[in-house]
Formats: sequence, C-alpha cells, structure tokens
Amino acid sequence: MAVVSTSLTSQLTNPNSVVSTQFIGLRRSFLKLDSSLSTQSSFFQLVDSHLRLSSSRRGSRGVVSMAASGKFFVGGNWKCNGTKESITKLVLDLNNATLEPDVDVVVAPPFVYIEQVKSSLTSRIEISAQNCWVGKGGAFTGEISAEQLKDLGCQWVILGHSERRHVIGEKDEFIGKKAAYALSEGLGVIACIGELLEEREAEKTFEVCYQQLKAFADSLPSWENVVIAYEPVWAIGTGKVASPQQAQEVHVAVRDWLKKNVSEEVADKTRIIYGGSVNGGNCAELAKQEDIDGFLVGGASLKGPEFATIINSVTAKKVAA
Repeated sequence: MAVVSTSLTSQLTNPNSVVSTQFIGLRRSFLKLDSSLSTQSSFFQLVDSHLRLSSSRRGSRGVVSMAASGKFFVGGNWKCNGTKESITKLVLDLNNATLEPDVDVVVAPPFVYIEQVKSSLTSRIEISAQNCWVGKGGAFTGEISAEQLKDLGCQWVILGHSERRHVIGEKDEFIGKKAAYALSEGLGVIACIGELLEEREAEKTFEVCYQQLKAFADSLPSWENVVIAYEPVWAIGTGKVASPQQAQEVHVAVRDWLKKNVSEEVADKTRIIYGGSVNGGNCAELAKQEDIDGFLVGGASLKGPEFATIINSVTAKKVAA
C-alpha cells in the first residue's frame, strides 16, 4: 500500500514559487499552488503542502476507455448560485456549445431551478441534484427525497460533498446510507471524498479517503452507477489546485483501495474524477493523467464557454493515450 508523507513550505510571500521536483520511487511528485486566494472559507489556510506518495507501478490501464461506458465524466455543481435570469443565460450557452461526443456531462442546479433547467437544457446533458434524503419522503422538513428527484427527471445526485460534511455536519455512515437509498431508487451517485488541509498536513490523506470510501462500500449494493469524486477540501473554491501528478497519485491509491477491498472489476470500471478549482486553464494537464477520469467542477461550471472547454479536455486525454 502507498505511503503518504507531507512537508510544508513557507513561501506565502511568493505564491508563484514551485516546490522542487522530487522523484519518489518510480513516480514524480510536486505541487504548484495557484496565486489566486479565497476569503469564503475560514478553514482554508495559505500554506503550501507537498504530498509525496510512494507506490509500486501497476499495469497500465486503458486511458481513453476508462469505465464500463468508456466515457470521460464531467459534472457541474452549481451549488447555491444563480437566478432564473442567470440560469436561462447559462442554459443557452450550454445548448449552443459544441461538446465532444464521448463525454458524459451532468449539471447540478439548485433544487428550485431543476425543473427550469430540465425543461430547457439539451438532452445531451443530464441533470443531477446536489443532495437527497436518506430514505423515503415524509415528515422531514426541508429535505428532498430520491423519489421526488426522479419525478423531476434527475438522473444523478451528488452525495458526501465536503460542504455537506464539514458545514452541515453529515457523517460518513449517514452519507453511505443516503447513497445506498439513492441507488435503490434508480439515481446514479457522485460519491465525494477528500481531506482537509490539517488532515493532509498530519499525513492522513489516505486514511481519511479510505475511511470515507469504506462508509460507501459498507452500504452500497452495487458500484455500477457510482462515480467517485476526489476533492481535496483545501482546493475547493480557493484557487489552489493539486498538481496533475499529485492528483494522479491519490486517484491511484483510491483505485488500489477498491481493488483490495471491493473487487478488481469495480476498481477497473469505476470512474474516479477530480474536483478542486478545476478551470479552463488547468483541465487539459489534469485530464492527461491516467487515473483521472473526468472532473467535478464548481465555479467554472457557472460559465458556459469555460465549462465547455473543461468538457472538451477529453481531447487532451486522447492525445496522451
């Protein structure tokens, strides 16, 4: 099993600096952090963190044919953003965009705009919800059931996102049960995992991701309609992005965990996508990594042309193949 080691750099006065490239075993790892900063989340700190992983080389996996569907997967999480007017404009931009055909594309509007988007968006793009209740609907004020999402025409739901975990306070076991119920009702699940900055600094990246994966594995009846989204929490909405090599190393570790703890078939077929300040400028280099099977995009998915660029970054993976 791979081993994680973390070292800190104190280069806050020079955010464009690059940590020296190092070779660990057969893999190279380095981290370059974006210079743009966010003031939205108090638990994100301005600290460069260098994740070094050591793992044995695996047999090469197909780069373009990444899962049972053989398709790259790009999701747009609109979070709590938008108005009827702005969403009308965004849908128009997406309808007019030229998108690569061999990509599964999903957008997740706020609940109140799902019907508006469903009725006006091209059928080329599927609809996801951002959350759902753990069981059948009933006297659960403020919640939305999987049955109601299906009734609206949703095909997917995002579960376990860090904002649900760390702001709302949802626990691993609860999230796993939500995922199992959503699957039982015919929704696909985008299952999110990822570590906080302090967990990374404490060399707990793998431990945290494995614990979150185990909660899904303990509950799920099947992984057939599950996409795993690795989103390091320190990179969400901060402008900081894991380097392509750094993201690849964690994706390798996640896939190896699936192989060991679920099955080799599930490990080979399950798409593992990356999220965390993905944008039109960095998506191509990230897409070239063998175990990055797509993206879960936040802020950039609110900009139609840029989201289209991210979707079309599948061409970079084809070139890399």
